[in-house]
Amino acid sequence: MKKLSCAPADPGFVQNPYPFYDHLREAGRMVWWEDLGLPVIAGYDGVSMALRDARFGREAPSGFEPDIPVHLRPFYDIEDHSMLELEGDRHKRLRGLVLRAFTSRRIKGLVPDLEEITNDLIDHFPRDADFDLLPAFCKMVPVRIICRLLGVPEAMSEQLLAWSNAMVAVYTPGRTIEIERAAATAATEFAAFMRGYVDERRSSPADDLITSLIAAEEEGEKLSTDELITTCILLLNAGHEATVHSLGIAVKTLLEQETPRELIMDERIDGVIEEVIRFDPPLHLFQRWVYEDTTFLGQALKRGDKIGLLLGAAGRDDDAWDDPNVFDPTRPVKQNMAFGAGIHFCVGAPLARLELRVALPILFARCPNLHLTEPPRYAQTWHFHGLERLMVRT
Repeated sequence: MKKLSCAPADPGFVQNPYPFYDHLREAGRMVWWEDLGLPVIAGYDGVSMALRDARFGREAPSGFEPDIPVHLRPFYDIEDHSMLELEGDRHKRLRGLVLRAFTSRRIKGLVPDLEEITNDLIDHFPRDADFDLLPAFCKMVPVRIICRLLGVPEAMSEQLLAWSNAMVAVYTPGRTIEIERAAATAATEFAAFMRGYVDERRSSPADDLITSLIAAEEEGEKLSTDELITTCILLLNAGHEATVHSLGIAVKTLLEQETPRELIMDERIDGVIEEVIRFDPPLHLFQRWVYEDTTFLGQALKRGDKIGLLLGAAGRDDDAWDDPNVFDPTRPVKQNMAFGAGIHFCVGAPLARLELRVALPILFARCPNLHLTEPPRYAQTWHFHGLERLMVRT
């Protein structure tokens, strides 16, 4: 296996990781990334196959469970019940319950709410002044819609974002003990808040996701309160994190590429969205445990090894797309890896796409003169690929 080196925190790499991804693909179907201490896959076919292969998974195989430091135990008290980190029957049961409550009908029913939220946020944009579109728009669209979906007050949006950001920071390479302690505190407070809402919904049902999950629990599906709380936290953390990045990157890309506005305003918006998330997706790395001694892509792997799947690189593979480094909003749609694949395919992907489909046309219709006022920069988190800020003027 060939070895390549590139520091994930290198500023040049963070701002544009795609040239290094090209080097990885040129070096082989699986390459040892020295700085990560991990074999990685950068090709579309390899990533797609690995995501669907039962020999690999999110849950550590027996005997390889990581040691959890005492100060991080509150965080993992939540993560231990997350379907994102589980495999087998427990994952299947939790995912099935969420999909039963997270129906396409419920998601489509959010269109009026999305339109209302989008227009309300635009109404409050500064006039004749530069402003950061991330806190003014991109962060608030997904968090407010998740609040409505779960049935918690939108007034809690900023607090929910703070808890979520603190928890998600644990997955950043080079995390510090301060980040870990902040994540544990956020997990404890977030769980206590959600427990209160679960208790409230048990006595006062409403038309929201929490009530639907409680109903599934009471129908004998054996969904524990801890699992329910973790599932709600997961939906907010994952549901807002990816969409914030997707929405910010979409606006950046469409403005930088001078995308014709008519492509954003009609039914062609679906193709535009697929091209945006292929071209520059919000999550660049997913790791998988190896469950058995095996050979994959010509490389021998041992049980307990880990492999890295580069979702961001898969979308720029010239074996899968013509001129992949060119942004082409009229490109024929082909499944990309931005939201994963296989049994862990993101359950929130339909909602994320809907948020983009509703919010982008309204934004560009109401702000026809929207333009960048400084070059956008990506935040120093690499695999959670999102902008640091997005300065614009309408």
